[in-house]
Amino acid sequence: MRFQSTDSYVAPEDLIVAVNAAVALERPLLVKGEPGTGKTELAKQVAQSLRLPMLEWNIKSTTRAQQGLYEYDAVSRLRDSQLGEARVADVRNYIRKGKLWQAFEAEGKVVLLIDEIDKADIEFPNDLLQELDKMEFHVYETGETVRARHRPVVIITSNNEKELPDAFLRRCFFHYIKFPEAETLKAIVKVHFPGIKEALLTAALTQFYEIRETPGLKKKPSTSEVLDWLKLLLAEDLAPEDLKKEGATLLPKLHGALLKNEQDVHLFERLAFIARRQPGR
Repeated sequence: MRFQSTDSYVAPEDLIVAVNAAVALERPLLVKGEPGTGKTELAKQVAQSLRLPMLEWNIKSTTRAQQGLYEYDAVSRLRDSQLGEARVADVRNYIRKGKLWQAFEAEGKVVLLIDEIDKADIEFPNDLLQELDKMEFHVYETGETVRARHRPVVIITSNNEKELPDAFLRRCFFHYIKFPEAETLKAIVKVHFPGIKEALLTAALTQFYEIRETPGLKKKPSTSEVLDWLKLLLAEDLAPEDLKKEGATLLPKLHGALLKNEQDVHLFERLAFIARRQPGR
């Protein structure tokens, strides 16, 4: 079981090494990186490459660790008991299995994605320490212990919005997805747009990296955003010369796909204003 790049997914060598190391060590792979760098897509590609089913647990600010194990619906059981329902005799009828339970009881190995763990409360990772380490948990309502039949491949993503506890980090194999260099990004683009002309791609990516490296930019555009931008450029049938910035503004064509807040739009407008005031312009 080894993860590799495919015709539909370009993975840098350091990412391939990280995934295979985590699989070999049977430890969760903690993946950090800028939003839009393909962390969630990585889990899907790992599942596809290893030919394993995937379970996805999307974390929100209100998500509790217990929900990943199971939830006991005491309210429904009380209501059914008042109505004289026969099913109240078996407490298992009121237990809803979470994603970890589903992964543990699966017939074969699965990929379990815990997506955007840093959205939850700071105690959330600590509450999953034992379950992810020992691959088992206790169900208090039934007295049973649920153990993993096959240790799942666990991939945990984080946008680095908050620090994760040291005890949790010790149990993970860590990898930071760096923003791809120009040649890697070109390869990624060609996977999505195989017919794109080389001249347009070169002009667009040159402009894209100039935008990302602009000092003072609040939110740098990501891989997913450059793909959206290129899709629009192709839909509009723009040529490389159409991407040239006009004297009145330094904003790129269809900039709404790349710049996602008014501060960054105003930044480029200010830079254009300063450029026009310089002698010789």
